[in-house]
Amino acid sequence: MKNYKFIVSGGGTGGHIYPAIAIANELKSRFPDAEFLFVGAKDKMEMQKVPQAGYPIKGLWIAGLQRKLTFQNLLFPIKLISSLWKSLLIIKNFKPDVVIGTGGFASGPLLQMANLLNIPTVIQEQNSFPGITNKLLSKKANRICVAYENLERFFPKEKMILTGNPVRQDLIAIESKRQEAIKHFNLDPSKKTLLVLGGSLGARKLNQLIEKELQNISNQNIQIIWQCGKFYLEQYKKYNSKNVQVFAFIDRMDLVYAAADFMISRAGASSVSELSIVGKPVLFIPSPNVAEDHQTKNAKSIVDRNGALMLKESELDEKFNAVFSDLVNNENLQKQLSENIKKLAKVHATRDIVDEIVKLIK
Repeated sequence: MKNYKFIVSGGGTGGHIYPAIAIANELKSRFPDAEFLFVGAKDKMEMQKVPQAGYPIKGLWIAGLQRKLTFQNLLFPIKLISSLWKSLLIIKNFKPDVVIGTGGFASGPLLQMANLLNIPTVIQEQNSFPGITNKLLSKKANRICVAYENLERFFPKEKMILTGNPVRQDLIAIESKRQEAIKHFNLDPSKKTLLVLGGSLGARKLNQLIEKELQNISNQNIQIIWQCGKFYLEQYKKYNSKNVQVFAFIDRMDLVYAAADFMISRAGASSVSELSIVGKPVLFIPSPNVAEDHQTKNAKSIVDRNGALMLKESELDEKFNAVFSDLVNNENLQKQLSENIKKLAKVHATRDIVDEIVKLIK
């Protein structure tokens, strides 16, 4: 049997890195002798997270364009040329059978070069509104695996497959982990648990909201696991107590989801996919500071099917208390949201994406 080689690129945030690792893990389980190489952006979190998952990674000197005129923007053309050249060398040395991109700055130059060298490429688009890089790359890509319907206006229809987003496989049977989770986080089993998720880097507005409402939430006999992000830990760790646990980052997501009774979360694509599988009641507070406001669109795709609640940042001051109280006190609402969000879960996304990759190499 041929010894396959795969290059995988995805980074910048957990939302691009974990799908990339999930795809690599599934490929590895099918082809134990295959060789893998990840390509990321030099100073981003993939440079730590990918080696922790057991894969080698090479870094490109690349970053996105800032929305205002900065010195970094003047460097952009130089960084782009450098990254295209380095991508060419990486591909020529490694000789991959397929190159897979899950988004992030590095996947642009890498897939561009793979297309030029006629190496099959697969794009995994997580969002309901694709970024400019994937729109450009899609013209030459062999397959585009998408998580949302109705993306024909962005991508060539004949290349698109609706697969859903890859998620960590350990989330699929979390019901059985509840006792272990309560022990792991040292929780009081007689209280309900609220999980707050601001994404891997954190979310300032979400953190400010929780700080302001801490007392009010605690008064409702609720304990809190608060993932505030690495940029904010210094500011918020003072709230650590018997009732509140503040983390920069949570490694055991399977256990934290098993422990939670309800959640407040950003609406990044991979969070939305994970929460659909977890199937607990959730209040989405989308980030308005992302390209094309795609987090609002991600959340709306669930809210429109009565699978979650959503508040915009601009509505928090006047509506949060009423919406949150209704969520924690209304068991019928909790049950309804759980049942409906679970119907939207695509549990076999990773398998289905890898099936498409295998078709290309066979």
